Amino acid sequence: MNTVASSKGHARRGVRMAIEIVLLVILLVAMALSTKVVKIGSDADSQTKEFEPAAYGKKQFPKTQAAIEKRAVDAATLAAAIAKDPDAAGKQYGMAGGGVGPEMSVKFTGVAGKQDSGVYEVKVPGLPDSLIVRVQTGPAINGTDLRDDTGDISFGQFTNQIDYQNAGYAINAEMKKEVLSKIDTTKLTGKTVSVVGVFQLINPNGWLVTPVKLDVK
Repeated sequence: MNTVASSKGHARRGVRMAIEIVLLVILLVAMALSTKVVKIGSDADSQTKEFEPAAYGKKQFPKTQAAIEKRAVDAATLAAAIAKDPDAAGKQYGMAGGGVGPEMSVKFTGVAGKQDSGVYEVKVPGLPDSLIVRVQTGPAINGTDLRDDTGDISFGQFTNQIDYQNAGYAINAEMKKEVLSKIDTTKLTGKTVSVVGVFQLINPNGWLVTPVKLDVK
């Protein structure tokens, strides 16, 4: 009887060991299948690193600036198209943005009028009196128009919503450094300014333009 019991005990231990080995093999296979090899320097590798807004803005703004300059439509042409059919104008000249209206790239020259918290009204020849054009000059640059206008930047390129939002702020900050810091934005009233920038088409009679170029004459 003792011999039989011993044999049964050895058998049970053998079965348990076999089961444990099988489970270990399954675990190792699952780990191997779930392991992602990331090549250093690849896009996937960059996504594992902590997002650095300043570095991103410095790299991205020149691309954004060039894209907006290339797509910018003369203000008079754009205003006429919007007055005729805002939806059609948005499809023809705009880029679908992250908000309620398309992003519109525009260029114009006009006289800067009154200023309110760094935002100037600009009187542009050839535009109807009912259309109010305003330009952001800081110190606060609001919105994500510069991020959204090109259509090349999307949420999926970032780890989370915070990084995606910070990307917009970073591009704005770099624009301030490269464009607005080179002029005295506190004394533009009465001066002629040439602007290339972007606005979101929400109110056809009110454009709030974020510049990528601003020259004072």
